[in-house]
Amino acid sequence: MKGSMVVATLIVIVAFAVAFTIPGGYDQEDGFPIFIHEPTFLVFIIADAISLFSSSTSLLVFLSIITSNYAQRDFLYSLPRKLVIGLVTLFISVAAMMLTFVASFFVLYRNGLKWVPIIIGILAAIPVIVFATLQFPVWLDMFRSMYDSTYIFHPKSNMLYKKNSRL
Repeated sequence: MKGSMVVATLIVIVAFAVAFTIPGGYDQEDGFPIFIHEPTFLVFIIADAISLFSSSTSLLVFLSIITSNYAQRDFLYSLPRKLVIGLVTLFISVAAMMLTFVASFFVLYRNGLKWVPIIIGILAAIPVIVFATLQFPVWLDMFRSMYDSTYIFHPKSNMLYKKNSRL
């Protein structure tokens, strides 16, 4: 979890910095971005905002886990739920960060070398897929602990026999 906090913090820093250092820079006459009318630039801005907001959310959720009082009931409900929310928002921020990276290449190489952004887009999918495959077992364990553990301690029906059976 502390490693996830470090990753979320780094993504927050990078996403914030990217919002002001846009591809192509700013027009010196009016101060607007040079590629403001490009559709891929809009994808770049939206993906960067999603990355910033989701990584900030992930960081705050992980901080709330660290500052939790760790009561017995927290281990069954609150902490697994927070961990799932933190991991999902961290995954969204990693995917959006990679989309921001790929969109910047599409903005810069829109007229020539079309194969460069396509190859970079394919390569950018690798970290997202690796992150998803490595974190899926943790997410699945937390999801099971939130919903399956309630039936262990509070079964809804008798498992060995029915109440109305005659033996």
